[in-house]
Amino acid sequence: MPLSFAELGLHPLILKALEAGGYVEPTAIQAEAIPAALAGHDLLATAATGTGKTAAFILPGLSRIAELPRPREAAAPRILVLAPTRELARQVTDAVRKYGKFLRLNTVDLVGGMPYRAQLRLLSRPVDVVVATPGRLIDHLQRGRLDLGSVNALILDEADRMLDMGFIEDVETISAACPASRQTMLFTATLDRRMAALAGRLLREPVRISVERAAETVSIEQRLHHADDLDHKRRLLHHFAGSPEVAKLIVFAATKRDADALARELADAGHAAAALHGDMVQAQRNRVLQQLRTGRVRILVATDVAARGIDVRDISHVINFDLPRSAEDYVHRIGRTGRAGAAGVAISFATRSDRETLARIERYVRSEIAVGTIPGLEPRKPFAARPAARPHRPGRPRGAHPAKSGKAWSRPSGKRGTLPTGAGRPDAGSRPRFRKF
Repeated sequence: MPLSFAELGLHPLILKALEAGGYVEPTAIQAEAIPAALAGHDLLATAATGTGKTAAFILPGLSRIAELPRPREAAAPRILVLAPTRELARQVTDAVRKYGKFLRLNTVDLVGGMPYRAQLRLLSRPVDVVVATPGRLIDHLQRGRLDLGSVNALILDEADRMLDMGFIEDVETISAACPASRQTMLFTATLDRRMAALAGRLLREPVRISVERAAETVSIEQRLHHADDLDHKRRLLHHFAGSPEVAKLIVFAATKRDADALARELADAGHAAAALHGDMVQAQRNRVLQQLRTGRVRILVATDVAARGIDVRDISHVINFDLPRSAEDYVHRIGRTGRAGAAGVAISFATRSDRETLARIERYVRSEIAVGTIPGLEPRKPFAARPAARPHRPGRPRGAHPAKSGKAWSRPSGKRGTLPTGAGRPDAGSRPRFRKF
């Protein structure tokens, strides 16, 4: 890894901004991505929030346009960044302004929930960088308010979340409106078949970069507390909310209603608490996040809409009041603490019905989460994290598929079909792909 940002080939004014911000040594993703991006390659990077990925795509983009003449046409950006949520878009916009502070850039963020009039005013002048959520950008594009013909760098941040949110058609429409010669950088936390297919359509001979999962949680202490029921989880939450070691806390709840209810309950107990979720207008969400940064709010109760968009560096603890649906979301949630190499603590509450979810999470992070107890709040019936394996029936190879000619079968999706003898059968010892209907 290079010893400093100066060795990566960045523009002197970018280096000046990094020095002013106290940045000295690039992270792993920055050290790999920045030289490749400066060389003009498309990038396919797998990295989670908290690894420094924002600077990894912003710094080379700004460094390249620093060499270009100032734009003259209104609403014709040089750099376009797409983000899945308003919070993440705002975070990227702040980073652009911080790293480009000596470049005299015009940066516009186009996100839903904000007044059109203000956005139109910003688009009435020459623009260097646009940071947008796909839906609002498509709106401006279809109304002829934005020209993407001058884009030389298209960046997709957290592209996997954009696919999960149903933005794939919008993303492809936006990509088609950009010049075919532009550079494209795609950053994702996970790389499944859908993401690989999208990358194949958008990228040209990309440089592949990956930051190992293990590095994402290296500075985060993970704890697990078994809970008997909802009331038990609430009592555990109040214990940690009042603990002197908890300086600033984010609590993740499953639903918007739960987030509001828990925030009210904590506030009634005397804690500076507030909720954050998708039903709040953007001005409310901005205000709550600012209160969290300044310390007026110490406990934030959030849904997963905020899991990838909160950038507050002094979060000491994260509590998963409800376990997330996916293991990837677990990593993104707990990544709100332990930022920039600082220590952090992630605490999860799990009931007996959460065993399968917990097992998936532990497989994903490649370790068992240590179980703790609180004196006076012990669970009545602790349970094993992984359900006991089903007993093996003798006479059949373990994992072999018991297919029989003409039997009806169904895929996990529920679609029925037939599996003739010997056709499509997994090898003995592999995991069955079909189940008997």
